[in-house]
Amino acid sequence: MIKINAVLTLINLTLSMWDMTKNFLITGVSSGFGRAFAQAALVAGHVVVGTVRSERDAAAFGALTEDGRARAVLLDVTDDEAVSTVVAAVEKALGRIDVLIANAGYGHEGVLEESPMADLRRQFDVNVFGAVAIIKAVLPGMRSRRAGHILGVTSMGGLMTVPGLAYYCGSKFALEAILETLGKEVASFGVHVTAIAPGSFRTDWAGRSMVRTERSIADYDELMDPIRANREAANGNQLGDPAKAAAAVLTVIESTNPPAHLLLGSDALRLVSAGREAVAAEIDAWSELTRSTDLPDGAQIR
Repeated sequence: MIKINAVLTLINLTLSMWDMTKNFLITGVSSGFGRAFAQAALVAGHVVVGTVRSERDAAAFGALTEDGRARAVLLDVTDDEAVSTVVAAVEKALGRIDVLIANAGYGHEGVLEESPMADLRRQFDVNVFGAVAIIKAVLPGMRSRRAGHILGVTSMGGLMTVPGLAYYCGSKFALEAILETLGKEVASFGVHVTAIAPGSFRTDWAGRSMVRTERSIADYDELMDPIRANREAANGNQLGDPAKAAAAVLTVIESTNPPAHLLLGSDALRLVSAGREAVAAEIDAWSELTRSTDLPDGAQIR
């Protein structure tokens, strides 16, 4: 049974404030990007309902403001029924959800051959299915109002890959594709969709939030041991500033023509661009073989 912390209490705002204020629903606000996004929205004067996993985190989040604009709700995003219940309660309390930021997620590090299938299923449960569940729950309201903005936090690992992150990159590639497709489906309804792809930021992603599969196959030692050691050493020294990422996201939300994809961080720009160039070069190199598979009288895809 889901416990909702005061979400059903209507927030008393004047009509003039309603004109300027947006109602945000952000998943995973106890730390990291979720907390940074929420704090930036609150400083900008918006109302934020944030999902957390514990009463302690709920109390801490609610204490961010004294005027009731920061509201916490307990939610496990992998519980589809709970997601529907929470979204309905938030819409009843606030009247509408203007912005959804599907942020809740975590990282998995491990060589594919060494990593259990259960870890892959859990990774997709949270990073993909949890995000899609809450997106689906807010869509009817946004579609009927012909307004709204859905943002999903993916990763530069959703647009390029590195060894040892097969499960994580796979989940983020999937979410990137889902968000891009959704954006094309709802564009005519006035609903914007943006995939946010951060690079390395000073969050807990590479620390306590990451699940690491134990090493077991010596053949991968030369590849993986330096990668794991470097990632652990870099934790806390990453290039990206979560507060600046949050400011960038608010800029996108205020835009009348927001992007379908937003990279955050110069490392993301460099690595994703290099990865895309490599793919483009490979496609071009094998284009003759690609074309050789067509039937001469086949239908043309437009």
